[in-house]
Amino acid sequence: MGSTVTTPEPAKNAPAPARPGYGQLLRTRGAWTFLLPGFAARQPFAMLTLSIVLLVQHTTGSYGVAGATAAVTGVSMALFAPYSGRLADRHGQRAVLVPGVLVHAMAGLSLTALALAHAPLWALFAAAVPTGASVPQVGPMVRARWGVTLGDSPLMSTAAAFESVTDELTFVVGPLLATALCTAVAPAAGLVTEAALTLAGGLLFAAQKRTQPRTERAAAAGGGHARVEHASALSVPGVRVLVVTFLGIGSVFGGMQVSLAAFTESIGEPGLNGVLYGTFAAGNMLSGVVCGAMAWKVAPQRRLLLGYTALALAASALWTAHSVLLLAALGLLVGMCIAPALITGYTLVEGLVPAGARTEAFTWLTGAVALGQAAAVTVAGQLEDRLWGGAGFLVPMAGTLLALATLVTLRTRLSAPARSRTVARGVGHRSSVAVD
Repeated sequence: MGSTVTTPEPAKNAPAPARPGYGQLLRTRGAWTFLLPGFAARQPFAMLTLSIVLLVQHTTGSYGVAGATAAVTGVSMALFAPYSGRLADRHGQRAVLVPGVLVHAMAGLSLTALALAHAPLWALFAAAVPTGASVPQVGPMVRARWGVTLGDSPLMSTAAAFESVTDELTFVVGPLLATALCTAVAPAAGLVTEAALTLAGGLLFAAQKRTQPRTERAAAAGGGHARVEHASALSVPGVRVLVVTFLGIGSVFGGMQVSLAAFTESIGEPGLNGVLYGTFAAGNMLSGVVCGAMAWKVAPQRRLLLGYTALALAASALWTAHSVLLLAALGLLVGMCIAPALITGYTLVEGLVPAGARTEAFTWLTGAVALGQAAAVTVAGQLEDRLWGGAGFLVPMAGTLLALATLVTLRTRLSAPARSRTVARGVGHRSSVAVD
């Protein structure tokens, strides 16, 4: 089974660095070599769904068709993302990224051309499938690189918060950029820019070899850990609970994207769409900064329950907003409730999943957000077309309440096994470590 290193008790008696913070995290040797290209590579992800919605709605005049096309992209990404994560764990991130970004750029440009040519819906769907399937999973890959760089350092929880803040920063910039390009330049400009940024950022990130996690193949060749685990991360009960939880978060993103676009269109101010969505994402980012800077005394399982309850309550009020200011305030509040849930969920993965399956575990969670977003975009688009303006805001309410019910019912599955549990490091770059 390999040697076991007993992790000492948290430094109650140790003098201390006060608490690992962002400054200490960003001074980690080698961190900037993957952080900067990683930010560039994940930026297009925040542009994709909204760019599709704005382009297809422009060419068809229907939010239902636009939402369905974007949903096919999201479902495709959700289905293929875990497989992509597993391949990255086994064969290396570069081996997955390079062909992936090439395919994504070509598929995105094909979808753009078909939409502009007023192609039938089946053709849009056919192009949306490879567009979604090839979305590069840069966020999970960056999280996996933090695991290699930091090991079992207390900075890992800070890194989880930092990554959530980075994700949300992209969701501040991305929607604003997509809306500006689609409304001020051309309806297709958002999707074309997304494809170009994905290609450039993805190739640059893939070129950073030194911080790439060691693969199973490299471990076997180097005589690493003799026992390599091949079980899927989804076999861990706690991961399945987190997947449902993240589906609810995805319903908030998808419902907000379609409903805000429909709301601003109905009042004759489509340019406000990016501002309102950016306000929502800014709330998420700001609360993520605060979460990462706090020294939590509450167990992560309890934090997730409390934070998710607040999210469900805030999301349930969205459909009542009938003014720009009220909608902006509620969007900001909803955004502030999302980051704690995301950060805590990713933090729980560290204790639930062996190191050799963590990239896959992270992609399951990312894929769950995409799948929830896809379903929400579809349903919200239909509600906006068929019912009253703002009916799409019912989707975030329903999604978060259902996920909260699941989380409350299955909350015991989020606890890691006994304290002295030995975690096999599946990629062979570290000895086994006893974790809490």
